[in-house]
Amino acid sequence: MFGKGILRGLGITARHLLETYIDDVKRIPSRYAYDRRLIKQPVEERGIFTIQYPEEKRVLPENFRYIPMLIFDDTTGEDRCTSCGICAKVCPPQCIWILREEDEKGKPIPRPAEFYIDISICMGCGFCAEFCPFDAIKMNHDYEIAVYRRFPDLVLNKDELSVPASYYAQLYPTAWAEEEKRREEERKKKEARAKAAAARKALAAKKKAASQKAEAQDGETS
Repeated sequence: MFGKGILRGLGITARHLLETYIDDVKRIPSRYAYDRRLIKQPVEERGIFTIQYPEEKRVLPENFRYIPMLIFDDTTGEDRCTSCGICAKVCPPQCIWILREEDEKGKPIPRPAEFYIDISICMGCGFCAEFCPFDAIKMNHDYEIAVYRRFPDLVLNKDELSVPASYYAQLYPTAWAEEEKRREEERKKKEARAKAAAARKALAAKKKAASQKAEAQDGETS
């Protein structure tokens, strides 16, 4: 019985080996599309083939994350980051440093003057993106960050980390759609609250005016 199990296992291995070559031959030349820059390689893909890196690159899944990036608005160019410092506080290796901008009088402005991340010790955990209340920091898909010197090349500043919101939408279409839907709902709720407050204010002003008018009439009759 022991020998039969070994033979059965070897047979399964041999069958899978042959199937990979058969599937590979069937899909030539579509698999070896050397004119393409990005190659899709889903999990359910079968066969044996090689992506010719760096001429060809694999299309990364949406949930892939590597190093953080800062988001700014495409139209206005304003940063989403308010330099609240939450990302720096929750960062396990403490690789984030933020310097808040100040006006002429030294009063803090909710905008980062300097923002640094030491990606040589970044864990890629995504805590900074998860806890950011303004969706200002997200995880990038850029994994080609090899350099000759650790310092200062692996300490990225604000300009090197900043990307437009359209870039984030391209990397994370599903997450972007969900966030935009949530922002739209929050915007509608804010408008509804503002309208309700304005209506209450107008009603209070109307009641006050009516009260003053009644007092004035009482004064004239007396």
